[in-house]
Amino acid sequence: MNNTNNNQFIIPFVGLKDGKHDFEFKLADAFFEENEYSLIRKGKIHVNLEFEKKETMMIGNYNIDGKVVLNCNRCNDDLEVNINGDYRLVYKFDSTPSNDESLVIVYPEEFELNVGATLLELINVSLPARAVHNDGKCNDDMLELFDEYVVNKEDDFNEEFDELDEESEFENNKQEEEDVSDEIDPRWEALKKLKK
Repeated sequence: MNNTNNNQFIIPFVGLKDGKHDFEFKLADAFFEENEYSLIRKGKIHVNLEFEKKETMMIGNYNIDGKVVLNCNRCNDDLEVNINGDYRLVYKFDSTPSNDESLVIVYPEEFELNVGATLLELINVSLPARAVHNDGKCNDDMLELFDEYVVNKEDDFNEEFDELDEESEFENNKQEEEDVSDEIDPRWEALKKLKK
């Protein structure tokens, strides 16, 4: 059973009075392990949700704080990353879908919210764009293996770009010369004919 469908993530909003309500979620390794497509391997995350119910909508203010374990983008070893973030989602009672990412439509037949998938999405949004160990902390064996099998090393890659730049500059200059020769003043053409 997928952990995000667990009852601990269900908010039965129909039974809630209008006003603010606080919910707390403690996420551990099992939460991430049971979500097979998650980038996160392990983690300990604490989530505070301030949930405000109104007549036409509900507002969820999520505070996420904790640590997760990812694969290092450089050496692929485990890397512990601190994450935290504050997110606000508006849950609107409506029957028309919306493309707004911060707006969740709650259809008339619904009576509860399952925030498990939302928590996973918000945690993933909190991850750094690139997760790598600090200098000197990567697995040296993996880096050596990577260097052995990499097709384009960074220096070769940069040299190829430099060559491409030189070629394109040459082509641009050549094109400019052709353009200039096409724009020769007709009077010069007439003088050239006289010279012959």
